[in-house]
Amino acid sequence: MPAQDVADWTPVHTRRLILRRPEGSDEYAALDLHTDPRTNVHHPAPRTVTRASSARIFHEIGLHWYRHGFGVWAVSTRDDPQTLIGFTGLSHRLVHARPALNLYYRYFPEVWGRGYATEGACEAVRLAEDLLPGLPVVAYTTADNIGSQRTALAAGLDRREDLDVDRGTYRDIYLARGWYTDPQ
Repeated sequence: MPAQDVADWTPVHTRRLILRRPEGSDEYAALDLHTDPRTNVHHPAPRTVTRASSARIFHEIGLHWYRHGFGVWAVSTRDDPQTLIGFTGLSHRLVHARPALNLYYRYFPEVWGRGYATEGACEAVRLAEDLLPGLPVVAYTTADNIGSQRTALAAGLDRREDLDVDRGTYRDIYLARGWYTDPQ
């Protein structure tokens, strides 16, 4: 979808949050967040998370915005709009060779437990349904990441064991909304 068709994706205000397109000045905070050992407790290979790999992810987020006009937002609160508290949003992804939107959320541990991830994820799912109807929204995580699963469930996704992927040493478990199985 051309960028002009999804211009309403930023900035977005929810009851407590401001969701905006990430800027270059957000990179340092993004690297701190993504390399914080507390945010990688459930990562299947935490040693692979480096500042360099995190910088690549941040740049991919920017590229997605450039190509599609939407993506993962930088998140702050309405009470403190200058302080980045995390990232939430959607990006195109192929899941079992089908187009989908990947729901992403990661927040600084200092704000965990306040419902910010759920609030942001709910807004992302709502906008996906309004602006990109027909594309399913998926989230994947590890089996032991109960917090991530709860956030996806609260955002309206359902557990989909049929989409799980066995990676050998761990399993990606999937949750989805709008994923319909083709009749055989």
